[in-house]
Formats: sequence, structure tokens, C-alpha cells
Amino acid sequence: MTNDTALFLRQWIRSPGTVGAVAPSSRRLAETVTSPVPHRGDPVIVELGPGTGAFTAEIQRRLGGRGHHLAIEINPRMADFLASRNPGVEVVVDDAARLPQLLRERGLAGADVVVSGLPWAAFSEETQTLLLDAVTAVMTPHTAFTTFAYSFAKRLPPARRFRRRLTETFEEVVPGRTVWRNVPPAFVYHARRPRLAVSAASPGSSGSPA
Repeated sequence: MTNDTALFLRQWIRSPGTVGAVAPSSRRLAETVTSPVPHRGDPVIVELGPGTGAFTAEIQRRLGGRGHHLAIEINPRMADFLASRNPGVEVVVDDAARLPQLLRERGLAGADVVVSGLPWAAFSEETQTLLLDAVTAVMTPHTAFTTFAYSFAKRLPPARRFRRRLTETFEEVVPGRTVWRNVPPAFVYHARRPRLAVSAASPGSSGSPA
């Protein structure tokens, strides 16, 4: 068992409601969920619930030293582990629901890509709404949001509720193919264009019309 897998398992045993998985995601899943990271420029990439860094490493590989990579992890042990392995990432121990404030504190107007490793199906409807509101608050119509779900659970009520919430929140929600080599098998949601992003934008905001 690798160090990151062992840490993941220990933290899941202690707090399954916030960790949400018993093992880190596979490289193939990481490649799929981070695919919107641009190959040029200096993008702002936000990562929610990075855990031990399966997605983090792939984001860093795609950025190649460019941009600003902010990872928000609520578990201090995982955050310490993540920071020690990824010196180029700004790791913050905080609640993902505070995402808009965390960006403002850093002088960042918004995110170009939001990658989520959060266990959405483990959250209540209220928590799902709170977190998605935080995500959409930092998005423009051109920002990409990606997250994943386990294939075996997609017909269960919590997962169906989250899928419905996604379609209510975004104009475009595209589920990807199942990544069978992940444990357990999973698929990625690609979402864009928050439904209220344009109408809710205040004068002088950084968002631009679609």
C-alpha cells in the first residue's frame, strides 16, 4: 500500500462524510477530470477537495509552472501531505464554501477552471447547493467546472439529486465515459455556463457575456 493510499484510507475511516472515497483516484480519471486546463496563458485553476493529490499532480503537469493553482482541502493531514509533495501549489486548509472569499483575499477576480474531488453524493441537498453557489460565484460563462461520480452509485437517490442540481445550475452538463480502471469505476461531469452568471453579474465585474 502506498503512502497516499494508506493516508486516504485512515482519513476515510475517521471522517467518511468529508473524504468520501477509500483510495486516491487513478491517473486515467485524473487525466479526464483535468482536461479543461488550458495549455497556454496563466490561468487560475481552483481545486476543491484535492485529498492526497491525484488530480493535483496532473494539473501541475498540464500547467508546467504557469498560472495560479489554488487547492482547498478541509482535512489538515491531507493538506500537509499535499503541500509537501506539490511546492508549486497554494494549499489552503479551509471550507470549499468559502471559495469566493478565498479568491478575493488573493486579488483573483475568478477562476478559469474549477476541478472538484468533493464527495457530492455524500452531502445533503443544502450542502450541495451551498457549494455549487460558491463555485458559480467565481465562474464566468467561459469557466469550466469538472467533477466526478462513481458509476455504481449513479442511480442512487443522492447521486440522482446531484445530477439534477447540476442541470439546474449549468446550461451545459456533459457526463463522460466510464473510467473502468479507476477503483471503483467512475465518470466525469463537464459543466459550463452557470445559468445565472450573466444576469447576476454586476456592473464592472470580470464576467463577459456569452
